[in-house]
Amino acid sequence: MPATPIDFAAECWFLTGATASGKTSVGLALAERLGAEILSLDSMAVYRGMDIGTAKPDAESQRRVPHHLIDLRDPHEEFSVAEYRAAAEAAARDVILRGRKPLFVGGTPMYLKCLIRGLFDGPAANWELRRDLEQELSREGAAVLHERLALVDPVAASNIHPNDARRIVRALEVFRATGEPISHQQMQFDDARPADECRVFVLKRDRSDQHKRIEARVEAMMSEGLVDEVRALTAHGRPLGRSASQAVGYREVLQHLAGEYGLAETIERVQARTRRFAKRQGTWFRSLSESRFVDVAPDETPDSVTERILAAGR
Repeated sequence: MPATPIDFAAECWFLTGATASGKTSVGLALAERLGAEILSLDSMAVYRGMDIGTAKPDAESQRRVPHHLIDLRDPHEEFSVAEYRAAAEAAARDVILRGRKPLFVGGTPMYLKCLIRGLFDGPAANWELRRDLEQELSREGAAVLHERLALVDPVAASNIHPNDARRIVRALEVFRATGEPISHQQMQFDDARPADECRVFVLKRDRSDQHKRIEARVEAMMSEGLVDEVRALTAHGRPLGRSASQAVGYREVLQHLAGEYGLAETIERVQARTRRFAKRQGTWFRSLSESRFVDVAPDETPDSVTERILAAGR
């Protein structure tokens, strides 16, 4: 008999927020107070060898608190949201059966949404069909594919920006694989919950503080050897997969190694893209009614933030 699905919103804790908001340090403190184990909520931490650019938990952090859902794939492979949810279900169930609490920590909004609201029962990723669509994308551009999507699924097209190539490709993939618009399949899985029924805590910092932390984080990653990490990942002639090669920081360093930009300009480009990414993350979190925002002062300690989260979550 299959195991009963986990009600993530009711049984798990979530700590999320934009890049460089302080999730790692608060997550460790919160896990220790809860008797929890940390499950990664980061779409790039699933890739082996992508350590510096993803701020993957170091050995000391993993000794301090057990971590799960990291290093699941090689960087040339793909990893779908459906695959993530299945892995998260198995990991969370194991943690619960051992008498511990699952604490998801990370900043990938789509992963968060698929856990707390479910994932529509569409087809698994069809990588061959997706590659064909990506070739069409390369030849004809996102605008042309968006027009095609509008013909077969106007509802989805109205909700997807014409430049959002990944979601356009996925919507067309589902339609070609099933003959049914993705928007029809998604409607039954969009039920929201009020924040007080969930333990979804979003760290939020003043914009100026957030930007300073982003700039410092990018500079630290470069000092720690991000360029060498990317060089090593591509040293054997096998390119990074589509998802890994588009990750913030990795795409810019790949362009640097290809001779397109100098190191100083590369750092500035990574910082600028990270700021834009953080802004998009904030938009996502605000769209989820389950979110409870936790304002964090520049000089506030992780223990102080943890105390406030615990008070709100119990």
